[in-house]
Amino acid sequence: MTPSDSSASKKEGSTIRTIAAPASLQLFNRHGALDRRKILQGAGGGVIGAILGGGGARAEGFWSRLFGEPAGAPSAQPTAQSETPRFNALGDYLWLTPTKLGGGAQLQDLASGKTMAWIEYWNYGDSCPIAHHLAAFPSAEPRKGFEFINSTQGGQNALIYGIPSQLREHGMLDPLWGQGNQIYRVGFDGQQMNLLENIAETTGIGLGVHTVIFPDASGFSVSDGQKDIVAFFSRATGIQKTKVLAAFRFDWIGDEPNGALADNWFKGGTVRITQLVMAPETGLYDYRGTKGNKLDWEMVPMGEYLAYTGQLPGDAVRSLTGSDNCVHHPIHPVSLVTLRMFAVGVVIDRTTMEPVACISSPEGTSKENIPVKKIADGIWEIRLDTVVSSGHECGFGPNGKWFAMTNNTRQNSMGIFNCLDRDPRKWTRILNFKDSHWVGATPSPFHITYSMDGSKMFVSELHQKPAKSAIVVVDTNTWSTIKRFENVGVDCQTMHVTYDGKYVLQIFSGFQRLEGGTFVFTQDTLEPVGYMPNFGGHHDCVIVPRNNQELIHSRCTTV
Repeated sequence: MTPSDSSASKKEGSTIRTIAAPASLQLFNRHGALDRRKILQGAGGGVIGAILGGGGARAEGFWSRLFGEPAGAPSAQPTAQSETPRFNALGDYLWLTPTKLGGGAQLQDLASGKTMAWIEYWNYGDSCPIAHHLAAFPSAEPRKGFEFINSTQGGQNALIYGIPSQLREHGMLDPLWGQGNQIYRVGFDGQQMNLLENIAETTGIGLGVHTVIFPDASGFSVSDGQKDIVAFFSRATGIQKTKVLAAFRFDWIGDEPNGALADNWFKGGTVRITQLVMAPETGLYDYRGTKGNKLDWEMVPMGEYLAYTGQLPGDAVRSLTGSDNCVHHPIHPVSLVTLRMFAVGVVIDRTTMEPVACISSPEGTSKENIPVKKIADGIWEIRLDTVVSSGHECGFGPNGKWFAMTNNTRQNSMGIFNCLDRDPRKWTRILNFKDSHWVGATPSPFHITYSMDGSKMFVSELHQKPAKSAIVVVDTNTWSTIKRFENVGVDCQTMHVTYDGKYVLQIFSGFQRLEGGTFVFTQDTLEPVGYMPNFGGHHDCVIVPRNNQELIHSRCTTV
């Protein structure tokens, strides 16, 4: 539905609603000021958002009118020429986002819209940083300071977006610093961002994908689907150095290792999990840079088919599991690692640092909870008789009741599990959720998050480039779609809910070279508020938490 479509539609057999406003709707009041009430009306379900183009002088002061004055700034008194109220619409929050191919991260004040600080890893000698995913530790007063972890990719990942780059020709991919996979610990001191530690250098483990903090803020995990490695780290602060709590490599041993590439996975096999050991002579692991990469570049979203159709080169493609994310249960001390090639989740008990269970997300699998067998100290195996579909992003609800995983490329649905039990071997798949638009291979469910009370699940729905992504809102009581936001922006990634439960923020980046920004809608009434600028091609987002309770709604339980 386009912004000029004035009709309201309702899809039979569902509660899906899509509403668009007339193109003639005026967004300014009679005094020429931006009317927030009309912005809400004009944004509609078809999403035209807060339109500033063509507004001329009327668009001046947009941030002060819609999102309030900067903290500490003097309040402007109303005048006879303007009756528009001034207020902090999005709350007293700091919005932290990585700039992907921009090579850094920025901190945005949601009360004023201004950028408070930024960092670029090029300045520290990293010749090819791809600032990928990040997570912030809680701080009681984030405006005075906090720390965050930012994983970075590198190497040939800079070349997969069709950019006519000469990075390789100019020697920027060599030696170690051009290969990326750094894990940066950064501190904001109230004025600027400072690089405190390169954890890859400290530990010898360089990983480039999902970064997720433990619910008690005592540590964090980082994953990498090119290396099939997941590592758990202790939390360091200030001048302290980070330590490795445990690290695991996941390898696939297919039953058809010499046949067709697709048969290598879909005809079954065994997942072998090996706990990595650091070298006693150095106290370091040997996985910096591209060391250990199975693929030359990562699987893009829904790109598992590139692996099983032979379109992704690498040194160990047939052993690929795609273990690129690890999320943490908000109540129980367990973490779940997604293996993308099989749409299964391996659950690791953080009290023993051992894998204890494996759940299978797609429909049609013979078992939903698969045994994990310990072969020897530090070695475990999981037998998969058949592989139905690949999977990707996932997450636990904030109340610890539900777990959801996306099934992509071959099934296009979401497996929903009851995960209340402390023993993950007793977790059960209660249903497979499927929106009526998810037919064929795309559009596909992608990143997920939950409302503060867990009653809604928000799912970014990825469409093929250059089509714009949608957002699907799911009622977790009935597991049905209750709202769709169409044509939000190209390449919608992660979402975040403000901790007061008022707004949902959806970052979108256009695969780093198309449109980008943040789309905002209300959590409860599901009304579009509009767009706010965000620069650099973003792939993730975090509202800096102020305590551990807010942390579980941050980059902790979902990716």
